[in-house]
Amino acid sequence: MDPRVVQLNAAGAALNAAVEAIRTAPDDADLAPLEAAFREAQVEFQRCQGNAELASEAARAPKFTPAPVENPNQLGMEAREVRAYSLIRGIRAAMTGDWSDAGLEREASQAVAQRLGKEPAGFYVPMDVQAEKRADMDTSHATYASNLVATELLGASFIDLLRNKMVVKQAGATMLSGLVGNIAIPRQSGAGTYYWVGATTTADITAETYPTVDQVTMTPHVGGAYTDIGRTLILQSSIDVEAMVRRDIANICALGLDLAALSGTGQTVYPEGIVYASPNTVVGGANGLAPTWANIVDFETQVSVDNADVGAMAYVVNAKTRGYLKATPKVATYSATMMWDSSSPATPVNGYPAFVSNQVRSGLTKGSATTCSEIFFGNWNDLIIGQWGTLDILVDPYTGALAGTVRIRALQDVDVCVRHPESFCYMADALCGA
Repeated sequence: MDPRVVQLNAAGAALNAAVEAIRTAPDDADLAPLEAAFREAQVEFQRCQGNAELASEAARAPKFTPAPVENPNQLGMEAREVRAYSLIRGIRAAMTGDWSDAGLEREASQAVAQRLGKEPAGFYVPMDVQAEKRADMDTSHATYASNLVATELLGASFIDLLRNKMVVKQAGATMLSGLVGNIAIPRQSGAGTYYWVGATTTADITAETYPTVDQVTMTPHVGGAYTDIGRTLILQSSIDVEAMVRRDIANICALGLDLAALSGTGQTVYPEGIVYASPNTVVGGANGLAPTWANIVDFETQVSVDNADVGAMAYVVNAKTRGYLKATPKVATYSATMMWDSSSPATPVNGYPAFVSNQVRSGLTKGSATTCSEIFFGNWNDLIIGQWGTLDILVDPYTGALAGTVRIRALQDVDVCVRHPESFCYMADALCGA
């Protein structure tokens, strides 16, 4: 039996005893001490009653039995269990060390840990919850600050927000989740040789040849992000607060992983992104160069020369570059079509889709130029993002204690690899405005 219920029963017995003592007291007895004992017993009973109600509420939280699924981070939780899951409740429990009111969250974390064979730094958020779709929210009461809440952000899931904010995912990057251990992806690196039967010259006759195969490997890199949240905010049970915390964690994780996929150095603890993996580059000049139409076409040419012009071909640029391309004609005539052809919104640049994100860096230095931007082009299916385990939430109540904040750290094991480096072409010195 829950100890809080035991305490309630004992407090009830004490209250009954106090009432009975007053009822059976002699007519000439001094009732003051008995009445004081009654009031004390009554206060204790009410306190225990409140605690028991909390226990009852926690007991009503749904339990789950992990279903056998292929992804070890996905527990097979039922829809009602996913709806009942609260990140804020888990954070609050991790902050106080009292998980009595967060049984669902604790059991989910333990089940993930058992499947992964690895204990979390804080607590695991199962993939079932990360994949949760938007929930219907009531924002009809402006007096309760609903006007401050962006409806499209409420109740959004971790993974939906993470992927939707990743420009590389929008462009077609391949996502691998639920990985366990290091992985190796076979890749054909050479082809056999064709020859004609009956040829008489040595040059026409070739020995038997075989295709060659190598491997692209991926190993987990730990990426972390943190946000500071006020203590009093965590103590709230508002569904809007729940959504806000999810949104913050999702945003910072998305930005970090997106940047690594584009320009991760591959050194020490960092994944290697397209910038350092691809051998194909478009070079503007010693001090950078405003991109010309010939430069834009050169991206396509270099990838095509390597026979890599297949799959999800697209340009990825930042907002400055988009603005420049929209305002610059292909050739220097008044009536020329702009490099960004707004009349073809699906394929606005050189007949290909184009995606915009300020994760694509600007402010790079080339010679005397300090405002250079990046431009990417290629087959984004050949960019692979792997995820091991699931989101690990670590609650730090000490760093911001003086300011009354709690630091929430989100840790992920991820890696990035480019299946065929020749599938991409990159420019680092595009001058597209200050």
